Amino acid sequence: MTAPVWDPAQYLRFADERTRPLRDLLARVPALPHEPAPTVLDIGCGPGNSTAVLRERWPAGRITGIDNSAEMLAAARAEGEPTADYLLADAADHDPAGAAPDAIVSNATLQWLPGHLALLPRWAAALRPGGVIAFQVPGNFGSPSHTALAELRGSRRWRAVLGEDAARSGVHEPGAYLDALAGAGCAVDVWETTYSTLLGGPDPVLEWVKGTALRPVLTRLGHGAERAAFLAEYGALLREAYPAGPHGTVFPFRRIFAVGVKQA
Repeated sequence: MTAPVWDPAQYLRFADERTRPLRDLLARVPALPHEPAPTVLDIGCGPGNSTAVLRERWPAGRITGIDNSAEMLAAARAEGEPTADYLLADAADHDPAGAAPDAIVSNATLQWLPGHLALLPRWAAALRPGGVIAFQVPGNFGSPSHTALAELRGSRRWRAVLGEDAARSGVHEPGAYLDALAGAGCAVDVWETTYSTLLGGPDPVLEWVKGTALRPVLTRLGHGAERAAFLAEYGALLREAYPAGPHGTVFPFRRIFAVGVKQA
């Protein structure tokens, strides 16, 4: 898969909506072994909006944000959560064992990593007894925002330009995460929620996906005429799938959550 070039400003256009699932996730995370000053890893921290939420939960914690985008980490240091530590690293390759974490938290990152179920036993092994793995991932790969993108990307015109590696990996159903965490020796809480988000402005769903799912495509297209043509076609499909209403555009967004507590 082509590594996407991230745009922190575009991502943060919907910062509150993107952060809400993390807050709901943390509401089910129990006290950590070294409260009130635990060691917490924020894997896939992006521009630091998730790290800031972790700081709210653990003001005295040692928090490290990990991301493979230098642009995102620069934004995190400057505006996200400047009191945290940050590390440029790939989530799939990073070994958290050296940090002896009390918690490993990941906000909408695992969907980018092929084979990410295999990470969960490794993360669990790195935790202190009583430590927590907590993550949430988008569960909307069957939604029009993604199916329309896949169909357009696979059309004759765009397949030759984009190739197959412009797609992202995807996620599993909740039961697969439950099995993986239970098999790694965790007590598990897994659930899902569909948020009905009201978006405003012109082409709001297109603006939303420009910050996330569309990043690999935009990376391949650059900033020329092909980019404009692709966005025009995709935008028309999204307007049809998500018509504007009297109060804005309703954008249903399914999320899958998991909390695993390592047993002693």
